[in-house]
Amino acid sequence: MKEEFDVVIAGGGMVGAAVACCLGGGNLRVAVIEAQSPPAFSPEQPHDLRVSALSIASKNILETVGAWRGVTARRYCPFRRMRVWETAGDTLFDSDDINCRELGYIVENRITQLALLERLADFSNVELMMPQDIAKIDYNGVSSTLVLDNGRTLHARLLVGADGGQSRVRQAAGLGVTSWDYQQQALVIYIETGHPQQDITWQRFVPSGPQAFLPLTGHYGSIVWYNSADEVRRLQRLSYEDLKIELTAAFPDCLGEVRKVLGVVSFPLRRQHAQRYVKQGVALVGDAAHMINPLAGQGVNIGLLDAAALAEVLIEAANQGKDIADPAVLRGYEDQRRHENLKMMTVMDVFYRAFSNDILPVKLLRNFGLGFAQRVAPLRNKVMKAAMGLEGRLPKLARGERLL
Repeated sequence: MKEEFDVVIAGGGMVGAAVACCLGGGNLRVAVIEAQSPPAFSPEQPHDLRVSALSIASKNILETVGAWRGVTARRYCPFRRMRVWETAGDTLFDSDDINCRELGYIVENRITQLALLERLADFSNVELMMPQDIAKIDYNGVSSTLVLDNGRTLHARLLVGADGGQSRVRQAAGLGVTSWDYQQQALVIYIETGHPQQDITWQRFVPSGPQAFLPLTGHYGSIVWYNSADEVRRLQRLSYEDLKIELTAAFPDCLGEVRKVLGVVSFPLRRQHAQRYVKQGVALVGDAAHMINPLAGQGVNIGLLDAAALAEVLIEAANQGKDIADPAVLRGYEDQRRHENLKMMTVMDVFYRAFSNDILPVKLLRNFGLGFAQRVAPLRNKVMKAAMGLEGRLPKLARGERLL
């Protein structure tokens, strides 16, 4: 027998769980299917390698749906300043310049996911199926039927794909993508630093690729080192002691003493964008819809904006008695988010390509641009607000306004 749901969300990661939280407490019957249960959190645990720089807009979304307290009860690191520089150009962004307490928060991905999943337990209209795999997705052009590994069969008026870059939902619905690989990889290195608690995130550009630092709580930080695939593989094969020597030689003095290398992971850089986000009975969010260069850490942030925008469209349609699976309804979500996401992806591409080379005219131009941004306060402040997720068309939740 099929179990009927208004919305079935494939994927209970940060973005999928956020969609469910945004719909929590309403009249729509929602199911969330997630294959893996995240490990429980303990303060004594080392930091996870996977972290995100959550924007103020993302914090507003999490706070408004009641999940932010699950983050602050665990572990997070606010940052007040961002520095971006190259040889001659240098720009420092400071939250004091725009009368804000913080510019953003470095949070381990698992902690954000745990906070959202924990919040789901408070909603009677949401059922979390975890850990649970999807054995089969049958999309008939109108609605979807999902068969789970445990034998349950779910019928979804609307199937939401929050299942990552290799989305099975996207494939089942026949939604195409445009994609390409960058000629670099990112090496993420978890370190113990000689500096005490820091409140600055920085990024330096060199011809081989950006070098970035993200502060974590206490004497810890996360290094992101962009380089060619061959060089990343070489670095990843080094012992932690030898890698520490390489870091000390390659990174600027402001990194401070690297006391220990505690963990390393790498991933390829890829851009991918779905040609459409929606069709009858299907909507894509997060990495299922777009994968962006991680240069400015906006991937999770634009995914959470997707979640908030989709929920807003669905709740408004349900309140007006409209069919939430109707493409005319779902295009309201796509029209809002696809343009904004494409704009962010394009800006990141231009920035990445402009700074990842040593061509003299380009180098002079980018150094001038950084110096100009430092001297012109209105421009610097506008860039800060964009990084905080407070520019462009924002969903209500990103502004701190409730939907229900």
